[in-house]
Amino acid sequence: MGNRGMEDLIPLVNKLQDAFSSIGQACNLDLPQIAVVGGQSAGKSSVLENFVGRDFLPRGSGIVTRRPLVLQLISATAEWAEFLHCKGKKFTDFDEVRQEIEGETDRVTGANKGISAVPINLRVYSPHVLNLTLIDLPGITKVPVGDQPVDIEQQIRDMIMQFITRESCLILAVTPANSDLANSDALKLAKDVDPQGLRTIGVITKLDLMDEGTDAREILENKLLPLRRGYIGVVNRSQKDIDGKKDIKAALEAERKFFLSHASYRHMAEKMGTPRLQRVLNEQLTNHIRDTLPAFRSKLQSQLLALDKEAEEYRGYRPDDPSRKTKQLLQMVQQFSVDFEKRIEGSGDQVDTVELSGGAKINRIFHERFPFELVKMECDEKEMRREISYAIKNIHGIRTGLFTPDMAFEAIVKKQVIKLKGPCVKCVDMVIQELINTVRQCSNKLECFPMLREETERIVTSHIRDRESRAKDQVLLLIDIQLSYINTNHEDFIGFANAQQRSSQASKSQSSAGNQVIRKGWLTINNISIMKGGAKEYWFVLTAESFSWFKDDEEKEKKYMLPLDNLKVRDVEKSFMSSKHIFCIFNTESRNVYKDNRTLELACDSQEDVESWKSSLLRAGVYPEKVFAVESETTAATENFSMDPQLERKVETIRNLVDSYMAIVNKCIRDLMPKAIMHLMINNVKDFINAELLAQLYSAGDQNALMDESQEQAQRRDEVLRTHQALKEALAIIGDISTTTFTVPMPPPVDSSWVGGAGGRRSPPSSPTSSRRMSSGQRPAPRGAPPPPNRPGPLGPFNNSADSPQAPSRPNRAPPSIPSRRPPPSPTRQVPP
Repeated sequence: MGNRGMEDLIPLVNKLQDAFSSIGQACNLDLPQIAVVGGQSAGKSSVLENFVGRDFLPRGSGIVTRRPLVLQLISATAEWAEFLHCKGKKFTDFDEVRQEIEGETDRVTGANKGISAVPINLRVYSPHVLNLTLIDLPGITKVPVGDQPVDIEQQIRDMIMQFITRESCLILAVTPANSDLANSDALKLAKDVDPQGLRTIGVITKLDLMDEGTDAREILENKLLPLRRGYIGVVNRSQKDIDGKKDIKAALEAERKFFLSHASYRHMAEKMGTPRLQRVLNEQLTNHIRDTLPAFRSKLQSQLLALDKEAEEYRGYRPDDPSRKTKQLLQMVQQFSVDFEKRIEGSGDQVDTVELSGGAKINRIFHERFPFELVKMECDEKEMRREISYAIKNIHGIRTGLFTPDMAFEAIVKKQVIKLKGPCVKCVDMVIQELINTVRQCSNKLECFPMLREETERIVTSHIRDRESRAKDQVLLLIDIQLSYINTNHEDFIGFANAQQRSSQASKSQSSAGNQVIRKGWLTINNISIMKGGAKEYWFVLTAESFSWFKDDEEKEKKYMLPLDNLKVRDVEKSFMSSKHIFCIFNTESRNVYKDNRTLELACDSQEDVESWKSSLLRAGVYPEKVFAVESETTAATENFSMDPQLERKVETIRNLVDSYMAIVNKCIRDLMPKAIMHLMINNVKDFINAELLAQLYSAGDQNALMDESQEQAQRRDEVLRTHQALKEALAIIGDISTTTFTVPMPPPVDSSWVGGAGGRRSPPSSPTSSRRMSSGQRPAPRGAPPPPNRPGPLGPFNNSADSPQAPSRPNRAPPSIPSRRPPPSPTRQVPP
């Protein structure tokens, strides 16, 4: 049977597949399939039946094969067939197999010649077959009949292409000997997907039907119209033999006698016929398997190594052992505590690179979100001045005051301090929500014990909610402490004497820090018109005085610089079609911000990035937009409000004093809030989990019930153990494979430009001999030159150049460039079959 050592590989692969099918997994060796391609009535079905040794395929005129048939041949001691759509049913009568194929075809395509790309899967077990997987494809047709669509030819070509475009698919191009090989549709399709001829084998059928006095010797010797893998000739049963129930075994014997007795073929009889074709195909299949096994072994070893630790834990596992449950409860609680602390404090192992979580998110709340909330509650400048002027007038009453009243300052300051309560409470809420999210993330490792996970989340979350009220009370107490005494003697407070100089000091300070870079990063300008290129991403640099953007992060090509004067920022609603989060910058004096645009819309990938940029802009003095709902009367009064110069000076003085004092209060609150929350919330929850959680779980109820594993966990345990065992068995099977077998090298390339196809390949030349099909009695000179010296010849039946003298090639059959590429003729070593 040829390379016996290689053929032994395939039963081992079948064992591998059985080992993996027992655990419901696929053995992904990507085994090559052999697709049988040809025109109608080319003899494809007869070739397949010769492989099996049985009549089982539908026959008739026109298009008979209307769905792909995936035929898997498996060597076995008995003979039967199985269909994938009839699992468990064995067919021992092959006439029933034919009827089942016809019925299943009609079920999907109808009974009037319709076609479908849905394959029929048939597995045939027999002691008379080699281990092969073949696909019988519908014959290529030109004219639609019955229910076939008008584009039947294109549909069949597309269906064939689905199979033969795979790099691991061997192509069996079947062409009858009584047709013109140069116009073979099968060879043209094969040439389109396999231009190098690495996986195409030509099969010539109906050699016994050629005209008397003609033969296909030059074709079968791979000289006239060469393929890299050459051709194999077969003789199938005639329709008369089929109708007369001629046994296939007798047909194979008749085929052998035909080649031995024919004067043109007897010298190559051992390289022709169905048995030879079987061996060649099986050799290609086993070569691929052997080449695939080393990488597959490495993959299995990696999977086994990954499962070793888990399988060792599950081995000898007793779910109902009370001591095991107690021990595992302690381990789970301890692991939960460690995971929670790592997520809060940070750690170097298992770092999340996708998003912020735990302590990193709380840090962002403390130092970005909370300061941003503080600034958001600041009132509008006009509103502030109006309140100060009313306070001054109400304090003086009917009299006209000569001095700036202290009470007006205290009233405005207290009103501003009270506004801090909202952002402080919101900060506590955000931290609590992040703590609860962290608890849920840490409890994911407890999912194999549903009751334990549920009880752990309930106990810890209840404790966090209990601490919430205390934390909020303490935070509000901090605000009340600030309200209780206005310390105008603070070292950072400018005082009345210096209030007038504050504006000039601020401008000088701003000037000295003008070049300080606050932030850099990528942003997308979203409101560029499509005519100008649409939305584009730029590298933005934010300083204390300007907002600039560059072409890239090298900062060499500046696109624009935007001064920060009179700018504010506001949110923009996310559009339905966009995945970006948008905010915009605008000018409070209704001027254009960027070229002809009143606003500059900037887009980020996430809402967190938007908040972070808004916080950075806040540090640069670009505040968020304020929307105040005021009555029309108040608005009118504000618009008509005017102050005398003396009152205006008093308002300006108190305004500077309020800014100075509120800066002190904000600085104090921004410092105390993270400390208070850390002490009252985060550290307390960590201590509770370490010291109290286990006791709370014991007092909650039955500990054995807490440690009842879920059904999914039990299934997971069984699956791990079965997979681990299957991997060990698979590696043991691969270890038994011998790799010392001899491999026949790939035949050298040949000039196959005579095959037409996509890409402008040239068509065969027109000549008297080519127009007479393969039945021409004249034998033209061989086209292919022998391989170079010290190089093995082509595989099996394809290297017959030594059987006849070499002659010069025809000028009208090869491109001018071919002779210059050919090496000089030299003797070749014949590889035994």
